[in-house]
Amino acid sequence: MRKLTAITLAALMLAACTSKEEKLRQRAEELCRYIPDHELLENSKSYLTADFYAVLDTMFNHLPDEQPLDHEWLYYFVTSNGGTIADYTVTAVEMTDRDHAVATISVRQQWEDGSFDSTTDIEEHKLYMERVEGQWLMADFDSHKADCINHIIIYRQEQALRDAIGEYLVDEIGQHYLQGELCVPTIMIVAAGEELGSTTAHVWGDFWVDWYRLVGDTLKCVSGGNHSGRMTLEEEEGKLRVTAFEQTVDGAGNDASARRIFGPHYDVYKNIHGNQDIREANRNLQLRNYLRRHGISASYYQDYGWPAVEIKE
Repeated sequence: MRKLTAITLAALMLAACTSKEEKLRQRAEELCRYIPDHELLENSKSYLTADFYAVLDTMFNHLPDEQPLDHEWLYYFVTSNGGTIADYTVTAVEMTDRDHAVATISVRQQWEDGSFDSTTDIEEHKLYMERVEGQWLMADFDSHKADCINHIIIYRQEQALRDAIGEYLVDEIGQHYLQGELCVPTIMIVAAGEELGSTTAHVWGDFWVDWYRLVGDTLKCVSGGNHSGRMTLEEEEGKLRVTAFEQTVDGAGNDASARRIFGPHYDVYKNIHGNQDIREANRNLQLRNYLRRHGISASYYQDYGWPAVEIKE
C-alpha cells in the first residue's frame, strides 16, 4: 500500500511539473507576439517588465529615427525585414530559478499567403522571462537589453556634445551675421577625442551657421556661412561647454590651415566639406530635428536665388 501511495504521489508530482512547464511554454508563446520587430506595440507594456519596456520605449519612441545602418539590429530583433512575418515556435523552456526562465524560440520567415521563405534559415533566439507579482513577463530578448542601454548612453553623450557645439555656434558665431528669426547650425563631426584623465574633449568638424526667416511654410535663409575647425570642450558643473575654437582661415591659406588643424583627420574632413550632397542631407535632417524640438511648423527651406527644398519627414 505504501509503495502504491509513493508511486501515485510521484505520478501526481510529475503531472504537476508537466502542467507547470506547459503553462510556462504557453505563456512564452504568448509573449512572442510582443517581441519588438520593426515597432514596439502599444499594448506590449503589459507583457514586458517595467525596466525592459522603458529601455525599448526610449529606443523606439524617444530617439531620432535616423540611426546609422549598423545599429539597425536594435530595431529589427528578428529577421523579418523583407516583407515577411516572423513565425515563432517555442522549442524549450528552462527555469533558471523560482522567478526566472529562458525560452528557446525558433523563427521562420512566413509570407502573407502562409508559405515560408525558403531563402532564409530557421533562426534560434532566446526569450528571457521574469515572474513579477505572479505574472510571467518578457525581461530581455537575445540579451539585447544591455546593448540598448549602452546605445542610449552613447547617444545621450553624443547629443550633449552636439548641444554644446550648437549653443556655441548660435551664441558666439551667429551673432556676427545678419540675424533672422531662427539660427540653426549644421554640425558635421569629423572626429572626436578626449584627454586621458581629464574632462576635456576635442571635436574636429565641418560646422555651418544659418539664419532663417519663416515666410508661410518656408524657412528663407537670410545669412550664414561655414566655420570648420577644432573645438575644445570642458565639463563645467556637469555641463559641456566650448572653451576654445580654432578655425580654418578664409582665402588662399584655407587648405594649409585645414591640414594643420585637422591633421590625420584631414582626408575625412575634405570628403565631407567638399560634398554638397552630404552637407545638404545633414542640413535637412538637423533642420527637421530643430523644428520638432521647438514645435515649429515648416515644410521647406530656401537659400537666396535657389529653389525651395522640402524638409523631409
